[in-house]
Amino acid sequence: MISKFVREQKRYTQNELCHILKCSEEHAIPLIRKLKEFGVLKAVKASDIQKNMADLLEEDIKVVDVEAGENEYLYVFTFVGVIVVAGRVLKCYPKYLLNAKEPTDELRKIIKVLEKYNSKEQIVRMFNDSSESGSFNLLAVLLFLLQDYFENGVYTNTEDIIECNGSGEILWDKTINETFTLLSENRPYYIELQTRKRVTNDFDYFKRLHECVVTMASKELQDAELLDLFEMTDVDLTDEELDDFGDKEYILYRIENELNTQFNTRKQLVLKTMYAYIDRRGSLYDTECLSLFGTNSFNLVWEKICADIMDNQLDVPLGILKLPVPLKEGYDRRRKLIELIEKPLWTITGKCAKDTLIPDLVSICKVNGQHQFIIFDAKYYNAHLEKGIVPTGQPGIESVTKQYLYQLSYQKFIEEHNFSAVKNCFLLPTENNEIEDKGEARMEMLSNLGLQDIKTRLIPATMAYDLYLSGRKMDMEILKL
Repeated sequence: MISKFVREQKRYTQNELCHILKCSEEHAIPLIRKLKEFGVLKAVKASDIQKNMADLLEEDIKVVDVEAGENEYLYVFTFVGVIVVAGRVLKCYPKYLLNAKEPTDELRKIIKVLEKYNSKEQIVRMFNDSSESGSFNLLAVLLFLLQDYFENGVYTNTEDIIECNGSGEILWDKTINETFTLLSENRPYYIELQTRKRVTNDFDYFKRLHECVVTMASKELQDAELLDLFEMTDVDLTDEELDDFGDKEYILYRIENELNTQFNTRKQLVLKTMYAYIDRRGSLYDTECLSLFGTNSFNLVWEKICADIMDNQLDVPLGILKLPVPLKEGYDRRRKLIELIEKPLWTITGKCAKDTLIPDLVSICKVNGQHQFIIFDAKYYNAHLEKGIVPTGQPGIESVTKQYLYQLSYQKFIEEHNFSAVKNCFLLPTENNEIEDKGEARMEMLSNLGLQDIKTRLIPATMAYDLYLSGRKMDMEILKL
């Protein structure tokens, strides 16, 4: 199994992709087409400007076919996570890791973050799109089978057996009706008690089948060198082969029947996943197999992380907020902070539009004894901000103006509740180990209205991930806003 690292949004030539995939152009072209088909690889026009760009703009993407030997286009991975295609494991790490070549530790932590980010979804992503007509996602199935085994153990079926004078629950009806009774002073005494004991059937068909499938899943992930990346140990539960359980149709028939008798949610999910694995039996080496674990939208993951560690309070009712002074009259205590933002009124209708400004996150907290109202915007950018150099890769003008408008929309609430300070700040990830102060974004015409300029802080991604995974909040003082 070929295993390679690639960086999100780095521009690769066709020759470089052939080197990564370790195959000739003739064999690489179908793989590049498949990666493009699933939206994890994009093509852009080859130019010096593109080679130096840190982000991918929608207008730069070209919808073209892939031809051997052409150098007219560069290829960009728009994915963070793991891609497996035709026996090749592509480990896609985030774009802010500029100096890393093989960031195994960083990607291992990012996978933990993605698992937590997706943990509310009680589904197995068996297919690479929302419908079952999509490509089978073998990697997701293998990972689920192993993770479920580590959390819940082997699939078991229990059966009840009746014992005489056993250690289990006494079955009084059965004891009274079916055993000999002794009477003494008009009191009944039972020499033999009928008891019920629940035992696990170690030879149960589905227990053995589950052990076989989990063992197979472990071997596939071990061959792909993915067990270590997902922090799993190898599992060897049985020497039985899938053929020992009957032909494919018989196994699927048995699973269907078992599904009809099981009402435990976990067991149903395991049975359905085993069914899909056996029904669509494939290999990570298959040319037609493309499996994914990760996301095309790591910017949303970064926003979620920042909202979590910065204690976002946009959806908190006003009556619960810790304000410098009690909530003023005229404010509904049940109303949320985000609902204070004004919506545009279209006068001819006499009605307001539904859409309005939506900040990423707002934090109300005490910093150095002062109550601060902090408006954050989590930006997944590779901004190059150095003294005397024209900024590149920075948030655009629309992001800057929105931040000023967010403050303006809360100005009345801030003044009425005596906040000591209001702060505005962009949060960007960095591979470095220290929080970096990158100055401010300023527009004089808006600063002259008394609005705060927008501070820029580069946050060590590893620090943010550790806080997110442990459920802790960031100390606002270290941001030095």
